[in-house]
Amino acid sequence: MPEIRQPSPPGDTGRGTMTHGQMMDAHTHRRGQLLYPSAGALATTTERGTWLAPANRVTWTPPGFEHAHRAYGETEIRRIDLPVRFCRFLPAVPSVFAVSPLLREALLALSDGRPRRPGPRHRLRGLVIDELVDAPPQELYLPEPVDDRLRAVTSLLHGDPAETATLRELGRATGASERVLSRLFQDELGVSFRQWRSMLRVQHALVLLGEGLPVTTISSRLGWVNPTSFIEAFVAVVGETPGRYQAGLSRR
Repeated sequence: MPEIRQPSPPGDTGRGTMTHGQMMDAHTHRRGQLLYPSAGALATTTERGTWLAPANRVTWTPPGFEHAHRAYGETEIRRIDLPVRFCRFLPAVPSVFAVSPLLREALLALSDGRPRRPGPRHRLRGLVIDELVDAPPQELYLPEPVDDRLRAVTSLLHGDPAETATLRELGRATGASERVLSRLFQDELGVSFRQWRSMLRVQHALVLLGEGLPVTTISSRLGWVNPTSFIEAFVAVVGETPGRYQAGLSRR
């Protein structure tokens, strides 16, 4: 396991870096925490699932919510801690938000290390909260099941996201019927089997795009029928094409 390093110094804001594959073990915070990967991508994992924040997203973790992190690519992280009194304006569960140009500049300004008087710092923090309140969550979120039958299926797909087996075929391999598994996906995870697998692949695609792989290579490696199918699935989740997202990483 890579050496674990704190991504930022003590205080209510900070900046730091994590190397590819570097992890931070499960922990909690007394304050709410915003982590903005201005380069790279950061996964936040809880017992409920994994939220992935690439470089055009910011991840939110409420106070007292146990979580762990993993970096994909060389990841620069900007950290903003929010006192509990501000946290009531944001979701009670971990979330990922799109970063508007205004929000990006506010996050960078708060975490640039410059000393600021309480008034300007308070106003910048208020601006961040206002931007997040007005922005709908961009849920790059992969829920994880509790039911053992469902866990057996999702474990197979985690091991090989390119697996093309149908739910019926996966059910045969894990000893559960297609009908039962389909119901469990909807009842426990709130998504269909197809949606869950697509989200798993998109999360892996975000990592591979950050590594500079071509769209056609990623499409083939992750099991999509063709690049067009990959692009459509990616746009549905991320809101832009893989090529545009990758170009944006280069600019950042």
